[in-house]
Amino acid sequence: MSIPSVDVAVPARVRELARGAALRAVWLNNLGGVTFRTDDGRYIKHGPRNAETSMRDEAERMRWARRWTRVPEVIDHGEDGTEEWLVTVAIDARSAVDPRWVDEPATAVRALGEGLRMLHEALPVAECAWSWEVPARIANAAGRGIAIPADLRTPPETDLLVVCHGDACAPNTLLDDDGRPVAHVDLAALGIADRWADIAVTAMSTEWNYGPGWQDALVTAYGLTPDRERMAYYQDLWNAT
Repeated sequence: MSIPSVDVAVPARVRELARGAALRAVWLNNLGGVTFRTDDGRYIKHGPRNAETSMRDEAERMRWARRWTRVPEVIDHGEDGTEEWLVTVAIDARSAVDPRWVDEPATAVRALGEGLRMLHEALPVAECAWSWEVPARIANAAGRGIAIPADLRTPPETDLLVVCHGDACAPNTLLDDDGRPVAHVDLAALGIADRWADIAVTAMSTEWNYGPGWQDALVTAYGLTPDRERMAYYQDLWNAT
């Protein structure tokens, strides 16, 4: 996943959804999907259909989550046999991997930890219809032809069940100009799980985006002491699925 460094071809579907607005590609994912910003305050996310999650899942979860926390407002979403798309209202904030925050990793990492804690405390487990617990993730992986190693089939004892983001990598937290967490994006895998399932992935993503040595700072910003066993397990599970 990355911020585009060259011009990106605009798919016909995106031009149709833009309705004449000017477009700028702002994000590329590993599946061939592209997110565009329009000059009239929208984001248009477009890509091939994905077996792991879908933009339909994302739209449904964002509409649910925004009752308690700040996530993009869904305007439209759709799909056909080969492609899917999602249109949302833009939030006036920057991704935690915007060049500004990559140059200020201490601020970004603190915001990631604080923002994840805020998300976990805001979303009500009792009202969440989706699971991101280990059995659900293993079943999802099996449906995509991925065999999970035997040593990852039994997770550590649950610490605390929360509504997890499901893809809490650094790019999916938005920061205001003062470096405070204000919103989350890309919630297609949102569901109930042990909070360490999210924490471990966010911690791991600090190394991808800011370099080594930030994992413990992320956990501290969340408000916990690093749990090596849980972090290692959920990072290995992430990599395996």
